[in-house]
Amino acid sequence: MAGVKAQSCSTLSRAISRSATGVLTMATLVALTVVLTQSAQGQTFKVIYNFMNGQDGSAPNGDLAINAAGDLYGTDFNGGTHNRGTAFKLGRSSSGWVLTPLYSFGGLGAGSVPWAGVIFGPDGSLYGPAEYGGVGARFCGCGTVYNLKPSASSVGEWTETVIHTFSGKGYDGAQPLGGVAFDQAGNLYGTTGNWGVVYQLKPSSDGWTENIIHRFSGGEDGGGPTGDLIFDQSGNLYGTTQGGGFYNYGTVYELTPSGTGWSENVLYSFRGGDDGFYPFGGLVFDHSGNLYGTTPFGGSRGGGVVFELSPSNGSWTLTVLYSFTGSYGSRASLTRDTAGNLYGTTSSDGLYGLGSVFKLIPSNGGWTYTALRDFTGGSDGQYPNSNLVFDTNGNLYGTANAGGAYGYGVVFEITP
Repeated sequence: MAGVKAQSCSTLSRAISRSATGVLTMATLVALTVVLTQSAQGQTFKVIYNFMNGQDGSAPNGDLAINAAGDLYGTDFNGGTHNRGTAFKLGRSSSGWVLTPLYSFGGLGAGSVPWAGVIFGPDGSLYGPAEYGGVGARFCGCGTVYNLKPSASSVGEWTETVIHTFSGKGYDGAQPLGGVAFDQAGNLYGTTGNWGVVYQLKPSSDGWTENIIHRFSGGEDGGGPTGDLIFDQSGNLYGTTQGGGFYNYGTVYELTPSGTGWSENVLYSFRGGDDGFYPFGGLVFDHSGNLYGTTPFGGSRGGGVVFELSPSNGSWTLTVLYSFTGSYGSRASLTRDTAGNLYGTTSSDGLYGLGSVFKLIPSNGGWTYTALRDFTGGSDGQYPNSNLVFDTNGNLYGTANAGGAYGYGVVFEITP
């Protein structure tokens, strides 16, 4: 498939787990410095691709993946042959960046509307969920998990293999919104929406077998998981739910494997106030075992928060690191660099209320906030919903869901 040349100059119920009380610490705004610069000193923002709503797609929303060569891979949930989204590769050439559409979603029996992004599997090919699609006698078009790899018969073409179709009948849920993750054994994990489940897909010579490792009730255990999942070094799984928990404002949870299955431990239940609420994105660890995440709502200034969860004597303590202004904060997972700085996006915060890219730097017991970009809604794009990824040179990449030269979203680069 021919490359597309880049254009120059984008809730639910109760109770904290009895074994983890999750004390909210509001030592949150101490030593917090706000830097409201449009572009941090030494940082350069550049749109490297404008989506055109053709075969290249439109409305990039999911997380980006990057390979060792610095090529970017992602999805958008509109555009393509069937107007049900595409998967794309964005790579460098001698004249700039070139986007190559890899696959158009929405064909018969295939997934469609990939809300989340893609990841690289152990075999080097791409895996991800699609919110809709999938057919069959007992299926409802309630979403799939797919694998994309280069076609063996046609150079430049990629083929999709649906490795699981969701039934929507309560057994395995429907509408997967969060991304997927592999464990060290090559098993694939993800979540589905509504009250939701956490599922495992186990590969074999006959295909993939699904196991449900937790089914959310919408009560004490949470409900509505949408964020990406992560593992710790012991093989425990961590995620967030938008609803449920003691105060009905969402949770952070841990799933621990044992010989008889998986057990859930709610690490924190959001209270719906200065601690934020309805967490949408996933989590990231630091080297000390602390977890970091975001909420799109709440906080002392109403626009959501960045939080840290720290383990101590069997419980976890939440500290708000920063509270955003605006109407809708961060819905993406954070990215952490080797120096311990945190990077992320907001959907509708920032100086113009159209989203931002930010950096949080640990400093003297607090955190310093720097705006790397406040989107204007013009040629730079607006409404960034994805994560951020680094290349080996320290350049930062992400997407904005709308705006840009044609109004259909952008991929951007921030160079140090």
